[in-house]
Amino acid sequence: MRIAAAQMTCSPGDVPANAARAAALATTARDQGAELVVFPELTLTGYELAALAADPGLWTAADDPRLDPLRSAGIATAVNVALPTGGPRPAIATLVHDADGAHVTTYAKQHLFRHEQEVFQAGEGDGRFALGGIRFSLGICYDNHFPGLPGRGAADGCRVHLASSLYGTGDGIHERATVHPGIAEDHGLYVVLANHVGPAGPWTGCGRAALWAPGGALLAEADDRTPSVVTAEVGPAA
Repeated sequence: MRIAAAQMTCSPGDVPANAARAAALATTARDQGAELVVFPELTLTGYELAALAADPGLWTAADDPRLDPLRSAGIATAVNVALPTGGPRPAIATLVHDADGAHVTTYAKQHLFRHEQEVFQAGEGDGRFALGGIRFSLGICYDNHFPGLPGRGAADGCRVHLASSLYGTGDGIHERATVHPGIAEDHGLYVVLANHVGPAGPWTGCGRAALWAPGGALLAEADDRTPSVVTAEVGPAA
């Protein structure tokens, strides 16, 4: 299976505009032969915590019609949103839809980073799904700094770990380049990292969306400035 990692520059708080941008990248990934494309953290709004705390209209459920451009792109998608929870706070969640637009699974971020704890509700369970005979685990940004999460996925038969993230310039450059190949090396997983590029709330996304093979070898990597996708083949366990 060919998988794509996307990097985006999001329009702050503009769900329709970001859905359209993501759909365009999904179409590019599909045209490059990918069957699944992974997007960065809070794809549909950008990393705009104050706006998300103030406006539940920016929260996005799996059946939200604003996702229709992505659901109709003809490729499976893992898109990260602020998800309604039924309470006063949303979750940071990855919604997975298949190539026909059907909802496959939802995963809510368990490890909230600092100020996120004031805005979001933490998830309570791991994320898994299967596509094309391959099992996937899900992590969102700071989640991936906790080895137990991908480790549980590997123990449960997952072959690929999908990381929807925001890594900025500065310390984020080093974190991006060490955490994810480390997961690949330590747990024998393919790792797919989607990231922001350019302005992202209080940060500047460092881009370099990438895919690593089990063992940690880099398979594909984007640049540090261009909204784009990169793709690579993943295979079942030997």
